[in-house]
Amino acid sequence: MHLTDAAIKALKPREIRYYVRDDRGLYLEIFPTGGRAWRYRYRLNGKAEKVAIGKYPDLSLKAARQKRDEMAAMVANDQSPASRKQAAKVEVASATTMRKFGERYYREVVLPNVKDPKNLRRWLDKEIYPVLGNQPLRDITSSDVQAIVFRKRDNGRPASAGAIRNLLKRIFDYAIVCNAALTNPTLATPMRFITKARPRTRALSADEIKAYLQTLYRSNIRRQFKLALHIILLTLVRKSELLFAEWNDVDFVAGEWQVPQENSKTGQPHIIYMSRQVAEMFHELKALAGGSGLVLPSRSSLDKPFAKNALNQALEGVNFPIEPFTIHDLRRTGSTLLHEKGYPSDVVEKALNHTIGGVRGVYNRAQYAEQRKQMLQFWADYLEALATQNNRTVSTERSGEFRSEQPTVSIKAEKQKHQPEVVFD
Repeated sequence: MHLTDAAIKALKPREIRYYVRDDRGLYLEIFPTGGRAWRYRYRLNGKAEKVAIGKYPDLSLKAARQKRDEMAAMVANDQSPASRKQAAKVEVASATTMRKFGERYYREVVLPNVKDPKNLRRWLDKEIYPVLGNQPLRDITSSDVQAIVFRKRDNGRPASAGAIRNLLKRIFDYAIVCNAALTNPTLATPMRFITKARPRTRALSADEIKAYLQTLYRSNIRRQFKLALHIILLTLVRKSELLFAEWNDVDFVAGEWQVPQENSKTGQPHIIYMSRQVAEMFHELKALAGGSGLVLPSRSSLDKPFAKNALNQALEGVNFPIEPFTIHDLRRTGSTLLHEKGYPSDVVEKALNHTIGGVRGVYNRAQYAEQRKQMLQFWADYLEALATQNNRTVSTERSGEFRSEQPTVSIKAEKQKHQPEVVFD
């Protein structure tokens, strides 16, 4: 049969893909999704071959017939269109380096789809390009990928190693789609050999919180890191909300810290009511900020915050005598224990800056300001009691009154002992 544009438009997808023949070896393949692609079938030296020509309607019926005729002329001269196309792919791949295609991937895939691409940018510039940047994509082997990934893993950074492996996999997946690579060398390195996914159910017990805080303040990491990791547990904020905090957002008189909508995961401004302990820590951080407008300026510049992974690296640098946990687990810890103490779920969820779903989320616009103030002060008192106790806290009532025995470490005393100079190097 001879196809027409009207006949093509009338074709309907079926449960399985099927072909409709035009003439002289030209076929249109119709997929269950509704997509349509041109194929050319021919015989060369008694062997049946086929080659993809293009997608309809990007390639019109007239243009597909013209390509069919060009390929038919090749067959008449004992040349294989399928082999020629494969060779062209190899030629493109051999001329494309990792750096060149990595930048294309970053421009076309990452920037339009990733809200915060800083980690991806850093892994490209610091981990991938220095080793593989000048190599053609087709020459990169599974051993090359493993050398980068396993080095990161063996240096105690399995999560980052897994993320780099996944970035390389996505780059090669896109390269194959773009005919810039023929195979994906990362597939020979499964994630199970790099890192194990941590369960998203980890919450520290009271004894673990005590060990966490006491070990944190005895460690040798920077004072700002200690305070930041403590503040996240005290306030239940997200790491990014603290990293991007500015002093303009902190009102010591009102005891409030405002998270603007651009720093809030929900896209809505959020108020954190500072307990007495948090206010003291913020006063100390302001002294350590050296006049910066940022609560946590980096060591290299007063105008830039800590790097996104700085707190993760600091946490990994402390040898805590408890099972591994992440910074996000600190938020889960607070939520779990405050629920156990009987605080209403809506109050806890509001303090966590969570969006309440369902009908309740639509109609409940309460901010629970007073309840959150009282709850966060109770939580801070409870944590302070744990941190300064050698034995388990005897009283855990909401009154905030605790009976302690034999305190072994005082955070305030540790602060005085290790008060550093404000130096940015």
